Amino acid sequence: MTVDRLNELLLVCAAVLLIAVVAVRLSSRSGLPSLLIYLGIGVAIGQDGLGVRFDNAELTQVLGYAALVVILAEGGLGTHWREIKPAVGAAALLATGGVAVSVGITAAAAHYLVDLDWRQALIIGAVVSSTDAAAVFSVLRRVPLPSRLTGVLEAESGFNDAPVVILVVAFSTAGPIEHWYVLLGEITLELAIGAAVGLALGFLGAYAMRHLALPASGLYPIAVMAIAVLAYAGGALAHGSGFLAVYVASMILGNAKLPHGPATRGFAEGLAWIAQIGLFVLLGLLVTPHELGDDIWPAVVVGLVLTVVARPVSVLASLLPFRTPWRDQALLSWAGLRGAVPIVLATIPMVSGIADSKRIFNIVFVLVIVYTLVQGPTLPWLARALRLSDTEAAADLGIESAPLERLRGHLLSVSIPKASRMHGVEVGELRLPAGAGVTLVVRDGRSFVPLPMTVLRRGDELLVVATDPVRDETEARLRAIGRGGKLAGWLGTGGNGGDGGSSSGSGGTR
Repeated sequence: MTVDRLNELLLVCAAVLLIAVVAVRLSSRSGLPSLLIYLGIGVAIGQDGLGVRFDNAELTQVLGYAALVVILAEGGLGTHWREIKPAVGAAALLATGGVAVSVGITAAAAHYLVDLDWRQALIIGAVVSSTDAAAVFSVLRRVPLPSRLTGVLEAESGFNDAPVVILVVAFSTAGPIEHWYVLLGEITLELAIGAAVGLALGFLGAYAMRHLALPASGLYPIAVMAIAVLAYAGGALAHGSGFLAVYVASMILGNAKLPHGPATRGFAEGLAWIAQIGLFVLLGLLVTPHELGDDIWPAVVVGLVLTVVARPVSVLASLLPFRTPWRDQALLSWAGLRGAVPIVLATIPMVSGIADSKRIFNIVFVLVIVYTLVQGPTLPWLARALRLSDTEAAADLGIESAPLERLRGHLLSVSIPKASRMHGVEVGELRLPAGAGVTLVVRDGRSFVPLPMTVLRRGDELLVVATDPVRDETEARLRAIGRGGKLAGWLGTGGNGGDGGSSSGSGGTR
């Protein structure tokens, strides 16, 4: 690697990133999932396009794991505990028992309908049975669903990578496949270790971040991401599930009301975009399109069984104890989106030297492409058809906290989005607790000190000073008004009509 070679590499990488960023705008307008555009960029650069030859499955696997860590960390930071708390039980069953049901049905289809041997069939069943965190998080940002559904989907996509990775590695190991009870014991132990490491580092990291004043605000996002990566590495080195550890730790950090929370989530989101772009382009480079012809039909057959049989049956079986309405079950069945995770996991048998592993990779690649094209664009339509599209939900406020250490206070920066019900509320009607007040309003690029009768508007940015004892109460009250308007205390949306207090609300934006 010389300086000239580095310059060329940086030029190519920067060009690819810029093209991919522009492609995000194109995909948002057309409804075409962005992952397909990124894969297309990789294919266009690859052997059948510009002629760049890349066939290093081991490097792809390593970089894929690193990208998944960043993607799961970003997903965990953006997950609201109040939304997924009621859904943890259902999500845990979907991520374990539901995965087992899906693996069995899909593997049977691959064996009997596509004529793969049982090892190859089980590998494919395990690889494609987990929902993809990046795909789910991306779609949920565009499809307004009730919190009971977003909670299940977010938690499931964060939890189910861990058992699936364990299954794929076990099925790809040379020699006979272990007895099911041994495999179940290993999965349980690894998940328990991963969860314990994630909880420990998440709570320790949140405590340290709340009590340690860093000299620059830009250090907070770096520290949070470092804690998340530390959780993955610690969980993996402890022979547990690093993927579960990073998601749990990130979820704790994201709900801990840390200083500069929105900036941290914005930083993590940017890193996640880079990780997704790089990962999908790399996976596009790894595939050779002219070799896919014989694997298109097997991929369509296996994907059809997975989508219309395995996923619905796994959802039905997992949600039986929860008496979930059939509309919710139908949407959850169709929302089992696949993306980068199955393609990355398909490199594991290639690295392990499993027979016909290249065919497994090709089948998974085609399956992801075809059914992402089918499921992604139709999910918003299905949500509306099932009357589950929560289009009337008020947008949450973006509140950023900067600690004022010597004054024992906090400066809250509040952005009022278009869908917020804080629009039209007077400053005096906020009824903030004693010890808190709106000190500045920024509107249309002009700042002014508000009066009690100043009417707030969409797009306003507020600076709210709150003393340390009422900081949480102030944020909860602001969020309650953002969701319920000036009558939040009497409409059951949180906040106390008399004294401005509230027990609802937590940090984070949606």
